[in-house]
Amino acid sequence: MVIADPLTENIGSEQKRNGKVINDFSILVATPNGSGSQTSNLVLLRALFKMGVPSSGKNLFPSNIQGMPTWYSIRCCQDGYVSWRERAEIAVLMNPATAPDDIAKIQPGGVCLYPESAVNELTRGDLNYYPMPTKQLSKEAPVSASMRPYIANMVYVGVLAHVLGIEITEIEAALRWQFSNRDKLVQLNLSVITAAEEWASQNLTKTDPYVVERSSATEGLMMIDGNSAAALGAIYGGMTVMSWYPITPSTSLADKLSHYAKDLRRSDTGKNTYAIVQAEDELAAIGMVIGAGWAGARAMTATSGPGISLMSEFAGFGYYAEIPAVIWDIQRVGPSTGLPTRVSQGDVTACYWSGHGDTEHVCLLPGNPAECFEFGWRAFDIAERLQTPVFVLSDLDLGMNNWMTTPFDYPEEPLDRGKVLTAKDVSSNGFHRYLDVDDDGIPYRTLPGNEQNGSAYFTRGSGHNADAMYSEDPKDYLENMKRLKKKLNTAQAYLPQPVTVLEHNADIGFIGFGSTDPAITEARDLLAAEGLASSYLRLRALPASTSITNFVNTHNRVYVIELNVDGQLHKVIRLQLPNLNTQLLSLAYCDGQPLTANWITKSVLDKEAEENGTRKQ
Repeated sequence: MVIADPLTENIGSEQKRNGKVINDFSILVATPNGSGSQTSNLVLLRALFKMGVPSSGKNLFPSNIQGMPTWYSIRCCQDGYVSWRERAEIAVLMNPATAPDDIAKIQPGGVCLYPESAVNELTRGDLNYYPMPTKQLSKEAPVSASMRPYIANMVYVGVLAHVLGIEITEIEAALRWQFSNRDKLVQLNLSVITAAEEWASQNLTKTDPYVVERSSATEGLMMIDGNSAAALGAIYGGMTVMSWYPITPSTSLADKLSHYAKDLRRSDTGKNTYAIVQAEDELAAIGMVIGAGWAGARAMTATSGPGISLMSEFAGFGYYAEIPAVIWDIQRVGPSTGLPTRVSQGDVTACYWSGHGDTEHVCLLPGNPAECFEFGWRAFDIAERLQTPVFVLSDLDLGMNNWMTTPFDYPEEPLDRGKVLTAKDVSSNGFHRYLDVDDDGIPYRTLPGNEQNGSAYFTRGSGHNADAMYSEDPKDYLENMKRLKKKLNTAQAYLPQPVTVLEHNADIGFIGFGSTDPAITEARDLLAAEGLASSYLRLRALPASTSITNFVNTHNRVYVIELNVDGQLHKVIRLQLPNLNTQLLSLAYCDGQPLTANWITKSVLDKEAEENGTRKQ
């Protein structure tokens, strides 16, 4: 098979009519950090979405001091693709420091909007340039001088509304959503937007082909970020305790949990039925969660990679002492600030083997906001059923950015508290806390407050026997560890199963997880256009389902695609399937940005060309 060169970054199926490109472009907004552009960008995103145009927004920001560069990317695609693209058709240059690089990222024939007072080298002759009177219109706004840099961002909203054809009524509705219907704020910002739109209509001549037209493609969908969805799911799952310590990008999950719980977790008397505690550090946070889980609460925490490191000892303790807990890891690149706070899937092995000794944890892998909501409540069921800490691995892209999604399904299943003995269940002689009665590796437990005298037991991280008594007998330790491993086999019956798409006669398959799903989905279509069919298995939990064996066996080569450098999921799967290692190939990449369909497409085509060349030799 002859494999053509990969497609360019302009990979949507452009909707062209009479020379127009309709509902198919990306917008890149470049601003200094702390300039208040987030509101303007979210208003644009929501207005486009409410016009029925499939849209996604990604905030590419440093967790850093005010003034550092930040970017916001909005992709519109009538075909529904929502993965990030490295290049854009439209760029808004509000940061002179990055303008040269930003201009270079614009597609040929694209659009460049810039403040008319800025000094930019607009030397590319293949772009359409539109100046904006940001200083003039912000001075005319009835705000203090200190607020003018913030209100100036609304100027590009108004100019884009004219250039692209975004309806002002939808922009106003988006403002009302953003400002919770506070009319004074809405009218202030709307006045600047309409002034900018009127100025553009009188002073700019449109020379580019990009337009927005109302569509029905988002009908029945809503827009939400993964952290908000996770918070709602946890509340509907019966969360009673959350202890956390602030860290980007997990802090908004705790904030949203607190916001929603005020309305959704109150008793009939108006009292709170939950406790949310900001601990002094991650060690204290996970310690409170383990203690609350032992006492019978549905307890959780949220953190990121550096916090996972600090929580590892308690996670290992929870595994060995068999205490339910839920730990949300909103993954990022690494420690420190700046680029390390951007997106990554680099905590797979850190969470899967978190602890000391022979630990192996259940990890849930949500791939969209609907699954963040579902796993928000299901994680508690799994943790209590298995009596173990459960990690939920989201990431910055999924957690903090806005995604289109279907409305969430209310959990109809009753809470699964697992094998909890009541006073009636416990005889006066007590029970065997760590005995495998049902041959599934899961023992029975009691909760504090059980009135039966025989219900008490010691919970310890040190060696213990089936009766929870202190033991240094090697046989007791080995028996206990064998039972814990058996529990992991039992876990597969309770874990979310993979989502699999099998393509007839496909030589290759993809395995992925989490927020890389949109890029993989789009890349499969691009590869199919190049004549290369592929199947796809999206993993939703570890330990991996046994169905993964059949998937790998039915393909000559299976690429494990992930957003890290080491290919961590690839390593975990290879350990689980040692006989199939030669069929599993790693495609791992991380530079702090979301994966693109273009990178996947090019990487696969290069690998396949290499494979074909090897076979020919």
